[in-house]
Amino acid sequence: MGYPNDILETRAVIKPGLYAVIPPKGLVNNVIPGIEGCKISIVASPEMGASFVQYIVQAQPRGKTIKKFGAEEEVETFIYCIDGCGEVIVDEEEKRFSEGNYLYSPPGKGVEFKNTSEEVLNLLLYKQLYTPLAGVEPRIVYGDVNKIEYRIYDEMENVYIKDLLPTDLGFDMNMHILSFAPGGCHPFVETHVQEHGAYVLEGEGVYLLDNEWMPIKKEDYIWFGPYVSQGAYGVGRENFTYIYSKGCNRDAKL
Repeated sequence: MGYPNDILETRAVIKPGLYAVIPPKGLVNNVIPGIEGCKISIVASPEMGASFVQYIVQAQPRGKTIKKFGAEEEVETFIYCIDGCGEVIVDEEEKRFSEGNYLYSPPGKGVEFKNTSEEVLNLLLYKQLYTPLAGVEPRIVYGDVNKIEYRIYDEMENVYIKDLLPTDLGFDMNMHILSFAPGGCHPFVETHVQEHGAYVLEGEGVYLLDNEWMPIKKEDYIWFGPYVSQGAYGVGRENFTYIYSKGCNRDAKL
């Protein structure tokens, strides 16, 4: 990297157990066994207080998994294509993967990916332990956010949401895309048991986290811990849009 051009500084704010704001500048590459030819940053993990692990992946040309990722019996996985072009494999079936494509893989199946182009393939990768529920189970979901219509969020005409996964009881998590037009906001400051892991796809906003307002922009990552007060406004000249995880359909554990 060479010497810095100015004094060292960062917009990163890390409050273990509460929340984290992680901008792209300052991400450090991690070696993940079973993945080669990729620059990978672990942006959420139990070490920080999250109950899941999330990664930002830059798959270089011919970068790929060399074994199934997240194939452990109790682990469910999700992968999302930020941009680029490649392929994903689940349950021995190969599928094309490009901007806006995503894949959910149930516990024990895992996922494989590879960059089939000469450009960088940018991915979000996610895994967590699945919480089973008697009589139901999840299934493989392959989708394209570009084919999902936005719906109005909480009766507000300038805030929009997409649900990426089914809402039936077999699923203990979902992924959503939330988009605020400039001036759009949450209807109230939220406080809830669910965590979020959020990656900003476009635009700029200001986010309230544990009663602190923070500027947020494209390519930032945010982790929200349980019961941390949160809310956002979209600002700037374009929509403020992010993809985020959320637990669902399960009671709290004792």
